[in-house]
Amino acid sequence: MNEFADYLARELPKIEECLREHVAELNPYVRPAADHVLAAGGKRLRPLLTILTARALGLGEDEDVYPLACSLELLHSATLLHDDILDDAALRRGKPAAHTVFGTTHTILAGDALLALANSMVARYGKPVLTECLSNAIMKTVSGEIQEIAHIRDVALSMDSYLEIITGKTACLIQSACQAGALMAGAPQALADAAGDFGMNLGIAFQLVDDALDYTSPKEVSGKPKGSDIREGKLTLPLISYIASLDGEHRKRFTQAFKDDTLSEDQLVSALAAVASGGYAEQTRDMAASYLDKAGQCLEAFPDSAEARLLRAALEGMARRDK
Repeated sequence: MNEFADYLARELPKIEECLREHVAELNPYVRPAADHVLAAGGKRLRPLLTILTARALGLGEDEDVYPLACSLELLHSATLLHDDILDDAALRRGKPAAHTVFGTTHTILAGDALLALANSMVARYGKPVLTECLSNAIMKTVSGEIQEIAHIRDVALSMDSYLEIITGKTACLIQSACQAGALMAGAPQALADAAGDFGMNLGIAFQLVDDALDYTSPKEVSGKPKGSDIREGKLTLPLISYIASLDGEHRKRFTQAFKDDTLSEDQLVSALAAVASGGYAEQTRDMAASYLDKAGQCLEAFPDSAEARLLRAALEGMARRDK
């Protein structure tokens, strides 16, 4: 893992510089909200995956991959601005959510500006396949978000529908980050497909771990209140599994209160504790581990390189993350 830490130390300053340079292109009225969401930090997972995948598949060091990589981060940041409004979230990574500082209208438009900027950055490469890749990511992410909204407080949500939601709202963007790197490198179709499959499985695992952490990670670590999902009416795997474990009458009372948004604070706290103590968060992590295994299998198609080994190391880090 020291090798991975060293790589992060080298690449993150370049990513941050690229983000600052391109956000500076925005209108002065837009920049404060954009700067706010970027200043909240984050793992910069998507740009790192684009860079690593491109280098692993043969992109030369003299090729400027950073605008492409950072376009994915700007797209992700735009979704965060919009998501926090939809969820009425007060915090983002432990700091006030942008809409609580700048207002809803301003923040929505700032998110739109970031989407446009991301598209512009990719278009400058003059490669339609990259523009198509980013556009598909936007469409699939939005579709996943809408599907999630359609199933708020839907206690009948099936496992298939849940997986469709997390695939759309999270995994497709990570898939596109890896695909974009492969396309930038001019990789053969088989390798580009393997890169996309790697990103898809990694993205599903990422969201599964996130859903588990919502029930186990304290606010001081995660930057948001524990149990945000259940408070917002989101059915994620830990809660789905917990509801399935309840006996008939208990399940009826709980699901009706959840559906009607009438759970008391004591009931919410009790449910959070029951999910954690019942092992449902850990079961969700176990499912994430199975997708990480699939992602690792996708990397077997990659030629051996330092970057391919770092991508494998990223899987190990994902399995252990606590925020």
